[in-house]
This record gives sequence, structure tokens and C-alpha cells, in this order.
Amino acid sequence: MYLSRHRAATGPRWALDGRYLPQDFTLDLLLEVPAADVRRFLEEQSLEAEAEDTLLPPVEPGQEVWASGVTYLRSREARELESTDADAYERVYDAERPELFFKALGWRVVGHGDRVRVRQDSRWNVPEPELVLVVNSGMEIVGYTAGNDVSSREIEGENPLYLPQAKVYDGSCSLGPGIVLSDPDSMRELRITMSIRRGDALVFENEIDTSQMKRLPEELAAYLGKELAFPGGAFLMTGTGIVPEDDFTLEPGDLVRISVGDLVLGNEVA
Repeated sequence: MYLSRHRAATGPRWALDGRYLPQDFTLDLLLEVPAADVRRFLEEQSLEAEAEDTLLPPVEPGQEVWASGVTYLRSREARELESTDADAYERVYDAERPELFFKALGWRVVGHGDRVRVRQDSRWNVPEPELVLVVNSGMEIVGYTAGNDVSSREIEGENPLYLPQAKVYDGSCSLGPGIVLSDPDSMRELRITMSIRRGDALVFENEIDTSQMKRLPEELAAYLGKELAFPGGAFLMTGTGIVPEDDFTLEPGDLVRISVGDLVLGNEVA
């Protein structure tokens, strides 16, 4: 099952497998349902016309997007190279408790085909392609989407305490194009790819498999929900294993293409 959100004439509207769900359907409502009942709940909805309107980010305005850090070995190595406190990244990679941080509210998220941004006060900025978990109010994983955690390596590298400024700003979070509803077992070996084009040139391309994650998706979701309640569910970015070389930085006009499984998320850099 596949959920998408569209800019319909009557306002934002969700679709299931390409057909509109009732106007009053919201993702918050679905994520109040236990994972075992999601399929039945959706099958009971009346589907309407084909959803052909422009895509919107697959998140409600008030929902929270959180993120995980240093969940792949390549990410740990890159953070150690850029940071003045490299030991912190080695410790969190091996620690029982993962690194989790707030990324965005739904209304700040951009979707497929929209523009992401880099900070104007940073000279070293990179995209981070990630599997993004969709978690219900009971902290059960009910699906996933593709995400781009655009970040300033310069600011975070200067001091790890600057991470919120390196990670949280307008245009720094992209999700989409939609949500694949599935259980965590189907996310164990998803292929993640990223390519970056600058004009006619391919300036970066790489791929990784989610089987190389240090932590299981369920582990990350459980830690997120230890002392936080999400009545309308949440999104959790699971970290990146694809990091461009140290001499690379995003430039305006770059086209970033990220795939997670069969999902393809594309954004131009503003």
C-alpha cells in the first residue's frame, strides 16, 4: 500500500495507491491505529477519483520529524574527520544509546520536486540520503519514505554543540514522494542511492544498503519514544551511510536524486 499527499482544489488531500481517500482522512488519524490494523483500516475507506494533482510532502503540518546520527560506519568516519571533538562520534557509534535530534515540523518540510536550501553562513554543505521511518502513536513502525537531511558539515564540525544550527533551518528537510506502508522486516535490505548533477555533469554518485546500519529501525524508534509521546505519530530519519568527499559542497542549481527502495526523491538546491 502506498500513501501520497496532493495539492487538490479543496486543499491538501491524501491518496491510497493513486486514488483519493475521503477529504477528512489525515495521517494523524491513521497513525492512531495499531500497526496490525492499518491495512484493514485503509481497506474500509472509500476511494474516489484518481489523484493527479501536484504532490505535497507526505507529512501533516503539525507532525514532527526527528533524525538519527552516526548509524553507519561511513558517517562516523566522516564526522570524526570534520570535527574538533572526533571522539564523541566514536563513542556514540558504539554506545547503547543512539544519537537522536529534532529535525523539522511538518510545515517546514519540502517534498519531491521542491527546492532544498543550504545555509548562507556555511561554506561546506551536503545532502544526506536516508531511510525515514513512519511511526504510529504506539511507536510501531508502519512504513517508510525517502528523506534528505541537508546539513552544514562546517558548522557541526566546528563544534558538535552547533548541531541544531547545522541541521535545522528553512529548506533543510525533504521527504517523499510518498509513504510505503510496510513492516520493519521489509526495510532490512533496502538499497539507498544518491546522485548529484551540476548542469550536464554528474558530480557525485554512490549507494549503500540498509543492512549496513549499526542499529535496527525498531531500536531507533523505541529510543525516540522512551520519554516522548507522539499522539499523531512521527517521522524518524535513520542516518546516512553516503557522505560525499571532503572537497564537495552543494551549489545552487544542483539536482539531488535520492532513491530508497522504489521511492525516488528529487530536489533542486535553491
